[in-house]
Amino acid sequence: MDQKEMDQIREEIKCFQAKTSNDLEFFRIKFLGKKKGILTFLFKKLKEIPHENRKNIGKIINELKKNVQDKILHFQKINLIENKKTLKFDPTIPGKSLEIGSLHPISIVKNRILDIFKMIGFSYVEGPEIENDWHNFTALNIPVDHPSREMQDTFFLCKNPEILLRTHTSSVQIRYMKKHKPPFRVLSIGKVYRNETISSHSNFMFHQAEGFYIDKKVSFLDLKKIIQYLINSLFGKSVKIRFRPSYFPFTEPSAEVDIYRDDKTGWLEVMGCGMIDPQVLKNVHINSEIYSGFAFGMGIERLALLIYQIDDIRICFENDIRFLKQFQNDF
Repeated sequence: MDQKEMDQIREEIKCFQAKTSNDLEFFRIKFLGKKKGILTFLFKKLKEIPHENRKNIGKIINELKKNVQDKILHFQKINLIENKKTLKFDPTIPGKSLEIGSLHPISIVKNRILDIFKMIGFSYVEGPEIENDWHNFTALNIPVDHPSREMQDTFFLCKNPEILLRTHTSSVQIRYMKKHKPPFRVLSIGKVYRNETISSHSNFMFHQAEGFYIDKKVSFLDLKKIIQYLINSLFGKSVKIRFRPSYFPFTEPSAEVDIYRDDKTGWLEVMGCGMIDPQVLKNVHINSEIYSGFAFGMGIERLALLIYQIDDIRICFENDIRFLKQFQNDF
């Protein structure tokens, strides 16, 4: 490793000319390759040089390495300029950014409700949207001649009056209780179907969330605590909550839940709830002398309208991209 050898390497680096990218790659490997590179080899041999000479020789090798790197960078810039002349586009211009999609506000509220109830041990289940009369009505204490059936304008399928599109997610409650033994806490969310074009839904379909909890010594106080937890999680702790006595065939006692956010909107109904009727427990072979439970149900669209202050529910189903873009950063 004498001065003459160093001068030869320096001269070779200086005189190098690259005509192609392959030439440049060959040059890089020849001098800087990890296995057989000339300068790599010289760096490894430094430890064999006497200590008093090692510093000076190391400095020379580093200068040669910098010369190689500068040479490579120089020809890379030249190649880029030449490529620009032949290409039909400028590769240095930033590409078009991709638009970020967003979840629908109904999906956002649904996911929030799922997260809220997962935090307190509720499991999530789904059920069929095409149901039979027993699961949708009879098992829920709504016999054929019961006047409450008139509250839900039902879509029956084919000529068979036993088969229908479910009018509420309470049918999932019946299916689950038939197959499982208490205790359990369950949440179900899905589409339900009613002919309600003259109602606030303005649609034949909407989304409903239903939860139920069955165990020993479950009381109405437990139900109120769960409802309060849900409302506070969705609307904040400052919102006022009111329980109004109501009627549902499958719960007794039953209540409607209203919230009060400000003087402009006043009291607004958001959901229904109640203690599961002993007859419903009997229908699914659960001993009502040992177990008790509560159930609650709410419309996802109604909650979405309140949370995002949407004036017209119909816009949720119009697929207007201008409306949906508002929710890009809200999930």
